[in-house]
Amino acid sequence: MRAAVIQLSSQDDVSKNLERARARIAEAARAGAELVALPENFAFMGEEAHKREIAESTEDGASGPITNAVREASREHGVWIVAGGMPEASGDAARPYNTSLLVAPDGRVVARYRKIHLFDVDLADGTKLLESGATRAGSEPVVADVAAGSATAKLGMTICYDLRFPELYRQLVSQGVRLVTVPAAFTLTTGKDHWHVLLRARAIENQVFVLAPAQHGRHPRGRATYGKSLIVDPWGDVLAQASEGEGVALAQLDFAAQDRVRASLPCLSHRRL
Repeated sequence: MRAAVIQLSSQDDVSKNLERARARIAEAARAGAELVALPENFAFMGEEAHKREIAESTEDGASGPITNAVREASREHGVWIVAGGMPEASGDAARPYNTSLLVAPDGRVVARYRKIHLFDVDLADGTKLLESGATRAGSEPVVADVAAGSATAKLGMTICYDLRFPELYRQLVSQGVRLVTVPAAFTLTTGKDHWHVLLRARAIENQVFVLAPAQHGRHPRGRATYGKSLIVDPWGDVLAQASEGEGVALAQLDFAAQDRVRASLPCLSHRRL
């Protein structure tokens, strides 16, 4: 299965962000990608008040502009899309979900993951973020099947700060996942020290492919994100990495090689706790 991660520098204009995201999806599809992953906040990075205003339903029959744009892109290019994190109406107008969608090549929304772990931090560099103040937490891990050509694999969905909670990834691998998506908007401060280390650790300890599309650069409200979108294999090797700025990184996911890793070093079957 050929996979791509898209790196964006999203701002506070939803229409322009969606236009850039669709252009990168088209680029990835032309390069042969069958599964394309967008970063967290791909459609909007701006004031929390406006985020609440643009939150939309993703349920069947809903017609919000963000969901529609992703569904149209999947149909147009015939690819699976993991739509990073977007504001989804939650029933609490003040606190929408931060939701990642899995969209099939025919445009169907086949899975919705609502971010479980919310980023409430006060960092040494002065960065203060309180995601729980404007976001409702999800509660359920999500696993779904993706298929391309003769390959079918279970995909586990996570978002950004989830990366720091290995027990979530253990639950996913216990449900049979072969690949995990980690769309993110990692801060520059934490990213430079922790991004590669944590992504490679989750890949190694769970013997899974990790697809981590990320935000990069400067955004409204003084936010700066690290970028370095990655695809990591089950041995922990970085198969592809985006360069500075917006772009696409692609890699072939070799599930036969994954089987060999799991057979030669069967740590998943050696668990005792």
